[in-house]
Formats: sequence, structure tokens, C-alpha cells
Amino acid sequence: MASEAEGQWVLMATGRSPTNIAVIKYWGKRDEALILPVNDSISVTLDPDRLSATTTVAVSPAFSSDRMWLNGKEISLSGGRFQSCLREIRKRACDFEDEKKGIKIKKEDWEKLHVHIASYNNFPTAAGLASSAAGFACLVFTLGKLMNVKEDYGELSSIARQGSGSACRSIYGGFVKWCMGKKDDGSDSIAVQLADEAHWKDLVIIIAVVSSKQKETSSTSGMRDSVETSPLLQYRAQTVVPSRVLKMEEAIKNHDFESFAKLTCADSNQFHAVCLDTSPPIFYMNDTSHRIISLVEKWNQSEGSPQVAYTFDAGPNAVLIARNRKTAALLLQKLLYYFPPQDKDLSSYLVGDKSILSDAELHSTEDVEALPAPPEMKIHDQKFKGDVSYFICSRLGAGPKVVADESHALLDSVTGLPKGM
Repeated sequence: MASEAEGQWVLMATGRSPTNIAVIKYWGKRDEALILPVNDSISVTLDPDRLSATTTVAVSPAFSSDRMWLNGKEISLSGGRFQSCLREIRKRACDFEDEKKGIKIKKEDWEKLHVHIASYNNFPTAAGLASSAAGFACLVFTLGKLMNVKEDYGELSSIARQGSGSACRSIYGGFVKWCMGKKDDGSDSIAVQLADEAHWKDLVIIIAVVSSKQKETSSTSGMRDSVETSPLLQYRAQTVVPSRVLKMEEAIKNHDFESFAKLTCADSNQFHAVCLDTSPPIFYMNDTSHRIISLVEKWNQSEGSPQVAYTFDAGPNAVLIARNRKTAALLLQKLLYYFPPQDKDLSSYLVGDKSILSDAELHSTEDVEALPAPPEMKIHDQKFKGDVSYFICSRLGAGPKVVADESHALLDSVTGLPKGM
């Protein structure tokens, strides 16, 4: 290692990775250490402008240990999952040279350099919105860029999987399949892109953030309990999911929204049935989640074909996928009728693509108050103000990317510490 500044240099990279929401769920591992799943899964990658993790990684001979800050708070890097990702990326690091800065790092030197990592999620962490998927995908992608790793995205997805299973699917944009694989070493348990984000542009995603609190039962412990105690999980993994995955791939390929919606809703419901079949039972959804399901089911039924698909990960937050923008605007009207904002500020009640409010002709809380009751619902006078924290309007998005603008870096380029420290 050499530098004009006698070793006191800091080399940094910043990346941004999206989160993803599974439409065919991953629930249960056949190998806890390697994070190998009991079934294939399929997800949609969400627009990183609305839901993403940003991570800055830095190396310097001046750093005395590996350190990490998540959302501004220092956390331990001693966990096996972080160590697996760091080990696997360092193993694949290549020679690097920056002539301008006078930095030269040989392949074998990466092992001796400590890293500083700062990561920030622009959405709630550990609330059932796949924050760990975005976080670990971003960590692996950005470390790979910093350390000049040459491996393809499939290989990177298998490293991200060792941090958080669903992180492997956030290495790609659009529609992504995580192949469970058959090998004991997990080398064939990788993500593949089924179609990019431009393949089905009509889809609009509205997320009802019912709770941004950390969930009581983590996905890791919930899965372990389900694998050990739920007979339904085994039946689902061996009998139901294989044919469902094939049908979902076909629906995506053909833009068949009716099949896509039916499969998505059915798989979400079965995943939560597995949670209830677990001993002791796991409750990720709440009354608000159930009301949203009822609203969507009754609307779909009244129209004669699905207008909206719903899916819930390990938490109460509803991810609603509308077949097109016009449908999404109607959906928003129905949601705001039953779940109006608590205060007069409509613009902070819906984040992300705010133009959907104009499409729904909702410019103020007065417009919300004047909304007619959805005709398909029998009980009209009951409203649930305060039961939804806020809504996010999004769409399908691209995979991870490098953030070149240094002003967006989370670490200081001189000290390698979080900005402002």
C-alpha cells in the first residue's frame, strides 16, 4: 500500500439499493448458517427514490477496527451475517489503483484494511418493509465497488443472501426470482432477474404504513419456529409453491394481471396462515391489515376481476399493487375514505409520488371529507382515523447503483467518520 499522504488516506464508495416485496413468499430455511430457503420466491423491486438504503463504505490505514453506523447510531459488526458478507467480499477483492490520489492497494492488502460503514434507510427499519433486504444488498454492492470485485450480479446475490435472505433479490430491479438451489454449499441459491422494471410499467404500488414500530417476532426467529412446528409450512414448500412459482412467472411474462393478483393475494394469505399454524402462533397482521384486505377483496369481487393485489410481509403494513394508474387513484380514494389523515396536512400523509393525489382529485382534506362511500362496502359510517400512519405511492424500480455525488456520502472523506461527528 502506498500514498503520497503517507498512508493517511480515506478511500470511499457510496451506493443505493432498493427494497423488494415478495409476491411469492420466502419463509423457512433449510440451512440457518448459509441462509438457504425451503422454497423458491419471487419479488418486485420497488423504486429506490421512494424506498431504499444508502450506504457509504470507506477504508483507510488509519482505521483501527471495523465499525458501522445504522441511521446515525453505531451498531456492532460482530454478528455472523455482517462478518460473512465482509469475508466473502474481501476474498474476491482485486488490485486497485487511484493515480490521482496516489493510492495503490494490492489484492492481499484488502484483508489488512479496516472498513467504516454508514447506512441509512429512507423508510422504517424492522417493520415488515424489507429494510434488511435493502441494507444488506447495499452493503454487498457498495463493498464490491470499493474493493474492485469483478463478480457478476448472480455471485453478488449469493453473498447478499448470507446477510439477509431476501437481500439477494434486491441486487436486481424489476421482477426477481430467488432460486432455492439444491447444493449443500448454497452455491446455486442465487437470484435471477425475470424481467426488468420497464417490462410492466402500468403497475402502481401503494403501501399503507400501518405501523413503523419494530415487530415483536423477528423474521429470523419466526421462520425458525415455523420450520420446527408448522406442518402447513412443509406442505406449502413441497406441494404449493413449486406450481405457484411457474404460474407467477407466466403471469409476469404475459402481463396477466388477473393471475398475478390472485396468486399474490393467495400466497400472502397462505404465508400468514403458516404463521398462525406455528407454535406458538405468530401474529404479524392486525385489525387494520384485515380491514384493508376486506376492502380490496370486496372491490375486486364487485368488479368481476381483480383490480388490486395485496401482500403483507412479516408485519401489518399493506403493499397494494394496482393494475394501472387510474385504478391506483380509485384505490387511494377508497383508502382515504376509511383511513383519513389525522390532521390537515394531506401532503405529508402520502409520500413518494404525490402526483397520484391529483389523479384522485384530492387536493385538500376537504376533498377527502367529501369522498363518497365505496358502494361495495356495506358499513359506510365507520372510519378509522389514525389507524394508518401514512401512505407511500411507488412503482417498480431498478437495482442498486453507485452514488457518484460525494455530497450524498454518509461518511466524511477526511476522517472516515459519519458526517457531523
